[in-house]
This record gives sequence, C-alpha cells and structure tokens, in this order.
Amino acid sequence: MATVSANKPYRVGRSRTGLGLFATKPIKKGAKIVRYFGPLLDSKKKKDDAIENKYLFELTNRWTIDGSVRANVARYINHACKPNAESDVKPRKRKVIIRAIKNIEPGDEINYDYGTDYFKAYLKPIGCKCAACEKKRKKKRAEARAEKLRLKAKAERKALKEAEKQKAKAARARKAKAKAKEKDKLKLVAKNGTKANGAKTNGARLNGKSLNGKALNGHGRKAPTAKSGILAKPQQAAESRATA
Repeated sequence: MATVSANKPYRVGRSRTGLGLFATKPIKKGAKIVRYFGPLLDSKKKKDDAIENKYLFELTNRWTIDGSVRANVARYINHACKPNAESDVKPRKRKVIIRAIKNIEPGDEINYDYGTDYFKAYLKPIGCKCAACEKKRKKKRAEARAEKLRLKAKAERKALKEAEKQKAKAARARKAKAKAKEKDKLKLVAKNGTKANGAKTNGARLNGKSLNGKALNGHGRKAPTAKSGILAKPQQAAESRATA
C-alpha cells in the first residue's frame, strides 16, 4: 500500500471493491485532488505496446500512462457510475489530474468514471460494484422479492377461492343426495301404503273376506246345519219347533 503524506486530504483504505481512496478533509467542488502519473508508453514501440494491465490511462492514440507504479496513489481511486470526481486529461502536457465535481466530505470515498471502454472490458463481465449500481441491484432484488410475494399471495387467493368453490360444490352434492334419498324414501312409503290397502295383513284378507279363519259378516257365529247334513234355513227351523 502506498504511503500518503499527512498533509494530503486523502488516505488509502478498504473499500467494497478492495482498496480505495478516501477523503480525510473537506474537498471543495472543482479542487484538484491528486495527479494520475506513471511512465509514458509509446504505442509505436512494440515493447511499450505489448504492456497490458488495468492501470493504463490512454492520453492519445499514441501516448498512454502506465499507472501501475506504487507511487501513483491515484490508481487506488475506484470507478463509479455516479462519481464525485473526474479525470481532467491534458494530452499536450501528457498529464491527468483528478478533480472534485462535488463537495466531498471527510470519510467519503473518492471515485470517478473510468469510461465506456474500460467498463466494457473489465467491469461489465464481473458487474460494477459502485454505490449506484449496488443501489440499483438492491432495488431490483427488492422488486423481485415483492413480485414473488405478490405472485405467492395471488396463488394463495386463487387456491382459497378454488377450495371454497369445491366446498360449495360438495355441499350442493350432499344436499342433492339427501334430497334424492328423501324422495326415494317418500316413494317407498307411498308404495308400501298402496300395498296395505287391498293386500294380506297378518295372514288375513280384508274387504269381506275371511280374517284368521272367521267370517267377518256373520259376527263370528256359524250358520246352523241339519243333522241330515242339509243346511236348514232359520225360518223353517223356527216353524218346526212351533209345530212340535
């Protein structure tokens, strides 16, 4: 880790992406913070053009600053999609100055936008971890959770509605079954009542027929019979008794 002078308004410290540069004093908007420096690479030289690292700062099509040297404290400044500083490039002087574009308070991390090319090459594949992108991801996760809960609640309401529908259907089926059963019972009672009127009851026949071996119309008495085996009428029997 690079050593920073105590009179500088920043320090190197731990960030969510590793190491970062943090303000130790208030930094006003427009103020110079630090210079981005290192060896100048000439793209026309094969040796220089072959160098590859994450700290190359392109000034022009020919000149590039290799900021990988430890003395370059500005290399600890991380990328941010909504930064509080910017890189002030001076191609003719072959210099890069990092300036504040907002008032920066002590403890705030200093950051600037690395540019589209760097973002696509190094940050997009792994996902940008700046505060703005983290906030977006957090918001998306919260929205996803809310949508999941909404769909779950919707499914539960649908299931409850379906259960109530099935319950009502089962109740109607039971009611219809009970009604059919009661109807069949009434039919059976009516059928049995019809049989009782004009059918055998306790082994007897009704409507003037014999009941338990006795005649109904004769009040239970047998008609008189003659000794000769010929049935005598009641009037002739009375006359015979009178003559005697």
